[in-house]
Amino acid sequence: MITEQQYQRLMNEHAKSGVLGTAAMKAGMHRETATKYLNSGQGPQPEKPRGRRRADPLTTIWPAAERLLLDAPEVEAKALFEHLLARTEAPLAQKALRTFQRRVLNWRRHHGPPKEVFFPQAREPGASLQLDWTHAAELGVIIAGQKWEQLLCHAVLPYSNWEWAVPCRSESMLSMRHGLQAALWTLGGVPAKVQTDHSSTATHVLHRTTGQRGFNVEYLGLCRHLGLEPCTINPSCPHENGDIESANGHLKRRLATHLTLRGSREFADEAAFARFVAEVCTAINLLRSVKVAEERLRFSPLPATRYPESDESRVRVSSYSTVRVKQCAYSVPAQLIGAMVQVQITEAEVAVRHDGVEIVRYPRTIGHQARIDYRHIIAALTRKPGAFAGYIYREELFPRPSFRQAYDQLVRADERQADRHYLTLLTLAAERGEDEVATAIGVVLRAAGVPWPEVIAAALGSRETALPILAAFTPELHRYDALITEVSA
Repeated sequence: MITEQQYQRLMNEHAKSGVLGTAAMKAGMHRETATKYLNSGQGPQPEKPRGRRRADPLTTIWPAAERLLLDAPEVEAKALFEHLLARTEAPLAQKALRTFQRRVLNWRRHHGPPKEVFFPQAREPGASLQLDWTHAAELGVIIAGQKWEQLLCHAVLPYSNWEWAVPCRSESMLSMRHGLQAALWTLGGVPAKVQTDHSSTATHVLHRTTGQRGFNVEYLGLCRHLGLEPCTINPSCPHENGDIESANGHLKRRLATHLTLRGSREFADEAAFARFVAEVCTAINLLRSVKVAEERLRFSPLPATRYPESDESRVRVSSYSTVRVKQCAYSVPAQLIGAMVQVQITEAEVAVRHDGVEIVRYPRTIGHQARIDYRHIIAALTRKPGAFAGYIYREELFPRPSFRQAYDQLVRADERQADRHYLTLLTLAAERGEDEVATAIGVVLRAAGVPWPEVIAAALGSRETALPILAAFTPELHRYDALITEVSA
């Protein structure tokens, strides 16, 4: 059926030109259809409502459904349908779930409560920056052979949609310091406000009874240093942070596309992946340069220095030969047990110093996973081999899969002495090099042998090459006399 507008166009064009084909073409209809309407002299008539062709399958349950919807209009249609079927025997209704859902939807549009209205906001250039964290494990990135299952700290300017992101390990104050300042220094200026959700990084509960939250002291210090006014959204209202919430998904899809075009999702280290993310953000921001230029005119200047992106503390080395940092254990050489050491923590690393000299440096762990270097404790553990079986950080003493496989093979061969034999292997690794021992273990395992310590030691000995014997150097003194004569001349 044609529309009333098409009919009026047909009649007007036909009155002007008198040509049926031209009038039909301009009205957007077939010649035969145009002929029918010209001959009848009447426009399109409204269709008569069609009667029901089959019995209403919801007759037996709909009255009860209406009563329940009046009491609880928010109830889910499918759950209500299943509830009503359990209380009645209605053969027609068994296969009418879709019909029931459509009727509930229609009832809500006529009798239900009004839905929440969202009000699009006018964005002012340079007014604010939104910051959020988003999980990015679905990208499938591999860093140094390990799957990367961490976060992106993401910043967006709502007016221009300029964005910047940095990989991080957790939703923490350290990652906020790094991510926020990386974005501002890339922009070259500071907007008026920074907006976050009710993350515990930025806020904390003031009153348990009311749930009221306030800004954390550390967060306020960061904003004060940068010249930013902190603000947050209302609780349970993520749409108020809609720009960054939407941009999170767009950024990850863009990164996934560029990873596909790159042909590989493997990176040598986290710094290489961070550079990749920065390159993707830089490329997309070029398309927003006009609006970004408007925003930069309203930015405040950057502070002279960055807010410290690390925390420092003094801790005592425990009798376990470990220090505890952010609820995680990190091993240090046993000689430092009982000593006070300085610990510097960044988003990526933990460095331990004693008397100003760096002792160890570790990548930050995820969660509460410990970092134990077997070289720090292997001498003490060899003297107490019985402690290995119940050591709470035992899994950290398998530095590579080949070492774990070697231990399992030793258990199968001699369960009672397996711990002692394995500790001897670790001692060899500490003294002769982990790479060499791992290679020797791999050769034995591939040959279906047992990596006994004496077998591995013999393999290491056979690989040693004698150093070349150099002839003794005897200087010819008369040559120096000649040099002196030339200089004096």
